Amino acid sequence: MPTAVSSASSASSASSASSASTASSTASSTASSTASSTVSAAPPRARHVDVLLGGAFVVMWSSGFIGAELGSRSAPASTLLAWRFLPAAAVMAVWLLWRRSRIPRRDLGLHALIGLLGQCGYLYGVFAAAEQGVPAGTSALVCALQPIVAVALAVPLLGDSLTPKQAVGLGLGLAGVGLVVGGDLAARPGVPAWAYALPAGAMLALVAATLMERRTRPSVGVVDALAIQAVVSAACFTALAAATGELAPPADPRFWTAVALLIVLAMFGGYGLYWINLARGGVARASGLLYLTPPATMIWAWLMFGGGIPAPSLAGMAVCALAVPLVRAARPSGRVRPAAGDPGESGGNPPPPERTPEATR
Repeated sequence: MPTAVSSASSASSASSASSASTASSTASSTASSTASSTVSAAPPRARHVDVLLGGAFVVMWSSGFIGAELGSRSAPASTLLAWRFLPAAAVMAVWLLWRRSRIPRRDLGLHALIGLLGQCGYLYGVFAAAEQGVPAGTSALVCALQPIVAVALAVPLLGDSLTPKQAVGLGLGLAGVGLVVGGDLAARPGVPAWAYALPAGAMLALVAATLMERRTRPSVGVVDALAIQAVVSAACFTALAAATGELAPPADPRFWTAVALLIVLAMFGGYGLYWINLARGGVARASGLLYLTPPATMIWAWLMFGGGIPAPSLAGMAVCALAVPLVRAARPSGRVRPAAGDPGESGGNPPPPERTPEATR
């Protein structure tokens, strides 16, 4: 670049128009090449960040199923959920007051409704299923159908596009989940058949929350959104536990271990990373990560609670592992905003939801 500018300056002083034109062209070419090199260097870094965020999300999200099974061994679902949200809501409320955030009424109402669906509806279904004896792995597997429903509905409702690779990946993921569910159910008889409808209802509640978030695009950030949802969920579950006479927590150490697991890993880690992954990659790519939570949950449950993993479940895990790279395939051109894929542009946080088509929180 300096050489080109110097040449242009010399040519100008010599009053040679053709030399100046050549130097200017060289400078433009050099600048274009440098800019192109900078842009092409960003995607690998963004992909590495996406992999780390995706792996962390799988672990954190799986912890919610483990905490539900652990806590349900010493308390009802309403008790566990009330004490999961009361401390978290207190911390988040202090955060909101400290920041003095001015949240528009529209966004406040939207996130309150999203919290009722994505946290109250989703979590009560999972925890009630654990209370009825549905294993953590099975609940995770049923909830892993969420990508199929979310992506299928996002195409007509949100105008999202689906690549052929993503379609194949979603089909493989569904087949893998079916294999794991079959093996898990055969190995663990005795649970009421209707109990398996609870995680299915939980999954549908999360799908509704996801699509509502995508369609309305509230403007508040991830932390503020979680704070609103935590306060709403705390009020909901505390009222439910008080109404059923189940608000008093037990003294069992397992209960408080489960509460700590659910607050630190599942809520702040799992839900925060879910919406961040959604903001960076869209419904198809972020939801595809849920295919990895069933095997992760089953391995975690095996390590904590014992029991084996059936052969069909192992085969299903392998199929799910093949499905994820396809579901997370690159988005079609024209729907990517460079800043959304580069953490350096926003300090590592997702871009404001209202400013990018792929953002959700």
